[in-house]
Amino acid sequence: MLAWLPVPPEDLDGLPDCLDYAHWDGQGGFPTDPARVTFYAPPMTKDPDVILRPLPHMSRLRVLQALSAGVDYLLPHLRPDVLLCNARGLHNGGTAELALTLTLAALRGVPDLVRNQAAGRWQEGIRPSLSGATVLIVGYGSIGAAIEERVLPFDCEVERVAGSSRWSLRGPVHAPSALNKLLPRADVVILSVPLTESTRHLVDAGFLKTMKDGALLVNVARGAVVDTEALLAEVQCGRLQAALDVTDPEPLPREHPLWTAPGVLISPHAGAFTTAFVPQVKRMLTMQLNRLARGQALHNAVLAVPAAG
Repeated sequence: MLAWLPVPPEDLDGLPDCLDYAHWDGQGGFPTDPARVTFYAPPMTKDPDVILRPLPHMSRLRVLQALSAGVDYLLPHLRPDVLLCNARGLHNGGTAELALTLTLAALRGVPDLVRNQAAGRWQEGIRPSLSGATVLIVGYGSIGAAIEERVLPFDCEVERVAGSSRWSLRGPVHAPSALNKLLPRADVVILSVPLTESTRHLVDAGFLKTMKDGALLVNVARGAVVDTEALLAEVQCGRLQAALDVTDPEPLPREHPLWTAPGVLISPHAGAFTTAFVPQVKRMLTMQLNRLARGQALHNAVLAVPAAG
């Protein structure tokens, strides 16, 4: 069996000897005939065209190990006998860290501070604090829970919403039907839902109008979770603020009005990309490949391989 890896195989300790390996970083030609590949871990890129390019040629593919938690864009391109595994948990720390960073930066006016420094302007003022605020996390999976762990030390109240109601170690998790009650109370709304048909444009004009005046929307989910035109209407009149790690469209065109909209802070889909990411990828791949070699079930399976025969 041949595995294509996004890092050189010699950089991974403990790979099983019974498999063959090739390194492809998405640049240039393919390292081997893709028709021989049985395990594919795509390059470390956010460009779906690069990730998808070899798939039509991978006639023997058995496992696609994505490096992202969201895999909706891969599903239409896979045969039903291919096992798709996502990277659930791999992005928790980096994404939660950026969610906190964007929240604090937006609340405390860091973009204004940077502009004032460049202009040599000393401008004092009072800014909102995370302390005492109500934070609503919409999408309470592993990333949402990691976000909560990072905001709680700031002495804020956290409310949680997921696809269905349940109890977590931290308290109740509400169903989406509770949003109309929770949104008017939230000072900060952090989005960490996967992009599905039910969450596409979840944050529409009605959602945004239900948010309280002056509230901050933080999106570390997917750009299409938010209706961009509806958000522009709210930030351009100054009623809401937004801190966005993801946008729709993405990458955001240079002349797009979001760039210059008041109260909007934008980062380039950078949540998971930290110095911790590559070591985590290496550990995950080594674990999965050893499980594959031993005939054990792989972690984070999204689609199951049908039984032989």
